[in-house]
Amino acid sequence: MTSVADRDWFREPALRRVLTMLNADGGEARIAGGAVRNSLMNLPAGDIDIATTLVPAEVVARAKAAGIKAVPTGIEHGTVTLVIGGVPFEVTTLRRDMETDGRRAQVAFGTSWQDDAERRDLTINALYATMEGEVVDLVGGLPDIESRTIRFIGDAAKRIAEDHLRILRFFRFFALYGSGRPDADGLRACARAKDKLQSLSAERVWSETKKLLAAPDPFRALLWMRQSGVLTEILPETEKWGIDAIPGLVAAEQAFGWTPEPLLRLAAMVPPDAERLAALAARLKLSRAEAAFLGDWAAAPEIPATLADTAFDRMLYRSGPQGPVARLKLALASARSKAENDPTQMAYVGLCQRLLASAERWTRPSFPLSGADVLAAGVPAGPKVGDLLAALEKDWVETNFNLDRDTLLSRLAEKIGR
Repeated sequence: MTSVADRDWFREPALRRVLTMLNADGGEARIAGGAVRNSLMNLPAGDIDIATTLVPAEVVARAKAAGIKAVPTGIEHGTVTLVIGGVPFEVTTLRRDMETDGRRAQVAFGTSWQDDAERRDLTINALYATMEGEVVDLVGGLPDIESRTIRFIGDAAKRIAEDHLRILRFFRFFALYGSGRPDADGLRACARAKDKLQSLSAERVWSETKKLLAAPDPFRALLWMRQSGVLTEILPETEKWGIDAIPGLVAAEQAFGWTPEPLLRLAAMVPPDAERLAALAARLKLSRAEAAFLGDWAAAPEIPATLADTAFDRMLYRSGPQGPVARLKLALASARSKAENDPTQMAYVGLCQRLLASAERWTRPSFPLSGADVLAAGVPAGPKVGDLLAALEKDWVETNFNLDRDTLLSRLAEKIGR
């Protein structure tokens, strides 16, 4: 018998309290999905989701009677979130799909665990654990966890037709949990239905893509996405640019302890063309901060092998650190990869490492003058104030921020005198 009863998270008092409440008086509840899957793969359990035969109104009523906070987070779809000590547990009534259109499903509540399992996407995501910890597998998920096979439940094309986002979920879960080659039926179904991704909201597509790019090593998944045409469908900008920089970037992340950044990985896959990246950001409805990251990266100059620390400081002042740091990380990752066959690259590796360390310590210097100083010098309000201030700031930057306030005021007087 496969069990999760020995896991620490399974013995947490809050979870035991919820399961005891839901399994009383004819009700049945099991832990569902990710927590079970992850535990069997010796990974952190993450959020604990619970499936139950009880309808949402009964879940709410039982929680109220037990003094447990109930939040109707998705009650129309059968989901109530129970909160104990700040810890949330999503409790969802067993369901079966009545009608699907590739984007959303109309569901009916039920009491069949088989129906509930078969409406899910992948076999490894449809495992349950009883209140005693026994793992219940109704769709062949346990062998797939053992072999790290990512497989759709039943007919792959049918699962994708129910929700087209499952194409991207197939590759995301392959990136996180898969081994070897992707399941052939699933890969074929994804390739055939790739154009259906256009029917999904940009927010859903980017959210799923971002999660995939956050995987410890997304390269194999991206490779199969490219082979199947799925990558070009969602990121046409990658078509003539490619994903070849990803292995070197992942290796650099691991070597230097960088936290994987989905946007930096995206930058490694697309050309640094500000106009195209602005269009990409608009198409996928990236946040302002995400769009700014790509824009800053595209605008930042390449890092020459002869760049001095002082010149780098001036670059950081003019553009801010975000773009140059992204450029540096990608340049460093590329140089590390090339250094395996070209030892001359090691000098550039050292330069990039030094500049990155400098960027981490960098604080933006404060320009000593303001518009008030120009006005006090007798310049009337108007465009000339800004022009003079900009010219003086340029002088200050070009001298590596070494001109003090008195010197700048003297130069201001000279410029006015002319």
